[in-house]
Amino acid sequence: MSCPQNLDAAAMRGRLAALLMEKSYRAGEITLTSGRKSDYYFDCKQTALHPEGAWLIGNLLFDLLPADIVGVGGMTLGADPLVTAVSVASFLRHRPMPAFIVRKASKGHGTNQFLEGLSNFQPGDKVALLEDVVTTGGTLLTVIDRVQDAGLTIGAVVTVLDRNEGGSQRLAERGFPLLSIFTREALVAAAKEQPAS
Repeated sequence: MSCPQNLDAAAMRGRLAALLMEKSYRAGEITLTSGRKSDYYFDCKQTALHPEGAWLIGNLLFDLLPADIVGVGGMTLGADPLVTAVSVASFLRHRPMPAFIVRKASKGHGTNQFLEGLSNFQPGDKVALLEDVVTTGGTLLTVIDRVQDAGLTIGAVVTVLDRNEGGSQRLAERGFPLLSIFTREALVAAAKEQPAS
């Protein structure tokens, strides 16, 4: 496919849906990180690490961010390509945002920090947390605590796919409404609307 830079938001969303269904979505019973059983598996990294997929995800996540957000971050490993894609998209769109990564465990040496990239931020900066897929929201609740402990303010929580399995409700109870590019139903519907390539 040629360079998609002239696509509007609706066309980008449709193209991303097609890529996600091709590269990231697999039907069949699977046990999720939460321990729950599901009739499908969603591995967003396969699309987020694809050049067109990264471009689409970066721009579509960027479009969901409130105007007062100054940076983006998330838990390694799922959020790593997302925060990079959004940070690059933000620069190209003349609203540059640095990114940070939240470690699963502190370094254990040096500064012993959970967050990498903090030197690009000031205490109190309003940031968005990015996640590839939200099921129960447990990972995001951990990230929220670590980011707040590091002195940043969380202004948005954004995901590529909300599985609609309780995560958005748990986040809302903590005061963090979840923004998403897709739910499962919306993803499948958007992919069906795309012409065969």
